Amino acid sequence: MAADARKWLKVRIVSVLVVFLVLFVALISRAFQLQVLSGQNLKTLAARQHVASLQMQPDRGIIYDRNGEKLAISVMADSICADPSKVTNATAASAKIAKILNLDRKTVQQKISVQKNFSWLARRISPGQAAEIQSAAIDGIFLIKEPKRFYPNGQLAAHLLGFVGDDNTGLEGLEYKYDDILLEKPERLTWVRDAKGKKLFLRAEKNETENKQALNVVLTIDNRIQYLVETHLKEAVTLRGAKGGIAIVMNPKTGEILALANEKGFDPNNIKGLSPSIWRNVAVADVFDPGSTFKPFLVAAALEEKTVRETDRIFCEDGSYIVNDRTFREANKKRYGYLSVKDILKYSSNIGSAKIAQKLGREKYHRYIENFGFGAKTGIELPGESSGILRSVQNWTKVDTASIAFGQGISVTAIQLISAMSAIANNGVLMKPYIVRGLTDKENNPVKMQTPEVVRRVISEKTAKRMSKILTGVVASDDGTGRNANIANVAVAGKTGTAQKFDFSSNTYSSEKVRTSFMGFFPADDPQVAILVVLDEPQTDKWGGVAAAPVFKNISEQILNCFETNIRKVQVVKADVSDKVQLISTQKNYAEQDFSADDSETPDFTGLTIRQALKKARAHSIDLKVSGSGWAIQQYPRPGAALRSSRVCKVVFELND
Repeated sequence: MAADARKWLKVRIVSVLVVFLVLFVALISRAFQLQVLSGQNLKTLAARQHVASLQMQPDRGIIYDRNGEKLAISVMADSICADPSKVTNATAASAKIAKILNLDRKTVQQKISVQKNFSWLARRISPGQAAEIQSAAIDGIFLIKEPKRFYPNGQLAAHLLGFVGDDNTGLEGLEYKYDDILLEKPERLTWVRDAKGKKLFLRAEKNETENKQALNVVLTIDNRIQYLVETHLKEAVTLRGAKGGIAIVMNPKTGEILALANEKGFDPNNIKGLSPSIWRNVAVADVFDPGSTFKPFLVAAALEEKTVRETDRIFCEDGSYIVNDRTFREANKKRYGYLSVKDILKYSSNIGSAKIAQKLGREKYHRYIENFGFGAKTGIELPGESSGILRSVQNWTKVDTASIAFGQGISVTAIQLISAMSAIANNGVLMKPYIVRGLTDKENNPVKMQTPEVVRRVISEKTAKRMSKILTGVVASDDGTGRNANIANVAVAGKTGTAQKFDFSSNTYSSEKVRTSFMGFFPADDPQVAILVVLDEPQTDKWGGVAAAPVFKNISEQILNCFETNIRKVQVVKADVSDKVQLISTQKNYAEQDFSADDSETPDFTGLTIRQALKKARAHSIDLKVSGSGWAIQQYPRPGAALRSSRVCKVVFELND
């Protein structure tokens, strides 16, 4: 009996051990499944329940003009969000929110009724609206600070700057072109909740392995010149009843764009409801027949090839010339007999130009057109640039050669046109146009600075100087087509243009719709500024010399008067090798300056040579604007005056008699 009891006890013990072993193995297996096989999925589910995150909109760098003036900045604005799980009365809440934000109530209610923990209601609202939302104290509704792009000058340089979208990424203009540079790596806003969904704490996270700081972009644009260019262009478009207009100001020696304007303008702070055609930068994107502004490049090529001399007389057929059954006539029904080459430009003879092109030959003419930069993009740092339309020379007929001579049958961009004219002004050397002077970090330390870039020599210095003299006659002569661009005491070289627009419906050039233009540079003997003005379809005064030339004059006179350049008396330092080194040094010094306010005093530069003044300016982190040669006789700001934030000082040098 006792043996049976012991046997039974052993069986029971073994059974219990087996049960415990089975349970232990099952527990271990379950733990392995939960912690190893399903661990990541469970962690993800837990994170969804207890951790919520939101990627915040990244900040953007500042866009400055050449003087350190801010053209595009980021400011903090309130955005309104909802945690639908915390909204107690969706109907009442949506009514309040819709009234404050001027939104559709049903749309708001739908957003705050969804089964999730986060929903955007409105981005970057006004301070007044944010205050009202805060005062309303609606359960489940809260505000988050986000960077908002702001353009302090409204419409100024809008086509250059472009704008950003709701996600703070660039959509047009330089904002788009330099988006990767201006945009920094975004932060992620994370908050943790307890089992009841109550928010415990909030933190901002950034992936340090992808830490990317935004850079600032410094432009070649002078916002003061940009303002007066836009003002005069707008006045001209309104006065002439034009469809639109373009104006570009360029430094012909460096390729720097000082101003670029399109009319009509727009405010990048408010683009809702605008047609994309409004913000299209037509100065680089649209092509057009240049008309008579193309004639200087023909004459320059013919002089360079010694096909003609400026004194050669060419018979202009008394106003009517037939080429392969195509009749060419002078503009405005003019009738010319014999004209010298320089008078062909002065009076803008179509027939005389056609005959010069025939003498030059289509192959040589085509080659010079390409060398002046037509038919290819200039490479300016603006999106959407067109290369223009230049047909292969093999496809040119005699009629094509004759018509292209006066700018018909070829399409160019405004930026190509001003760059080519600047090549004549720059002793025959074509410069690459550029609009970005450099990049700086958040402390405005230079990261990368751009210097002038030579594309190629197009014509000899001798030919360029002869062309400058001929084009000066176009403006200075009482009977020249460009006389309305004449400036007292300053020699201006320039050329007018009136181009008929092609009517695709009738497959012919329109007799009513024209594009008028004037381009020129000054002072003619040592050019510092080149300007192009184009008016599209003016309803009155449909001639370049009457409609566009006065705009050129008004802009030029204000540049002369407002900025005290002393161009009337002195010339900017000659661009020899040593001076180029000084120029680059000055540009680097500009990049190293701090754009923040500084109360330091302006040092005294009077009596110093250019080299001494540049050295002293560098020591004080001052951007020195030099004009003249010899010794410093005048400066602005005056010695001892407080430096402005731009830290720029203009110094005039003069040789002693």
